[in-house]
Amino acid sequence: MSVDEAVATRRSVRAFLDRPVPPELLREVLERAGRAPSGGNLQPWHLHVVSGRRLADLKALMAARVLQTNAEEPLEYQVYPYPMPEPYNARRIKCGEDMYGLLGIARSDKARRWDRFRDNFQLFGAPLGLFCCVDRRMGAAQWADIGMYMQTVMLLLKARGVDSCAQEAWHLYHRTMAQFLGLPEEQMLFCGIAAGYADHGAPVNRLVTDRAPLEEYVRFHTDEA
Repeated sequence: MSVDEAVATRRSVRAFLDRPVPPELLREVLERAGRAPSGGNLQPWHLHVVSGRRLADLKALMAARVLQTNAEEPLEYQVYPYPMPEPYNARRIKCGEDMYGLLGIARSDKARRWDRFRDNFQLFGAPLGLFCCVDRRMGAAQWADIGMYMQTVMLLLKARGVDSCAQEAWHLYHRTMAQFLGLPEEQMLFCGIAAGYADHGAPVNRLVTDRAPLEEYVRFHTDEA
């Protein structure tokens, strides 16, 4: 698969088959992803890979954790700005509406929406959980490095037939995850990635989000007036 094909076909998959990813495939991907761009060659990413029995332990832990009445943990960062300006707010709303529409979940059906939210913390059934952390002493430029690293990982996985879903939702339980992963004090959980083989029969995996046309976000500066 070419880079173009991997970019064009990568999707945020939210239903996976119970099929393991070969360890040697994952190791190859992670070794190659280490070539991701990094300002000053800092390479500020720290990745924790969870699978097998430890993944089963994590899923059991999170199934109980999200049901606790005191489950909220102080946020270390805001995923979205508040209030959300346009056109970004409209894009986010449409993405949610399209996904829940495929699942047949009405906006008023709070119970089923809550169930769907909890699926995040089961990694949507994926056999691999990749948890990307950053040193707390790093700044915005290094967070950009983390994003480039994660995209590199996901494209390399896709090129080998393995799907993924980046999940910032894990930041809601960063203390629980820090304890589970044994993170040193200086490491902060940024994002999770569910990885595995897509269940192509699942309606949610038919979701293909819209993308803005080039003219909306690119301005060409040339020698023309």
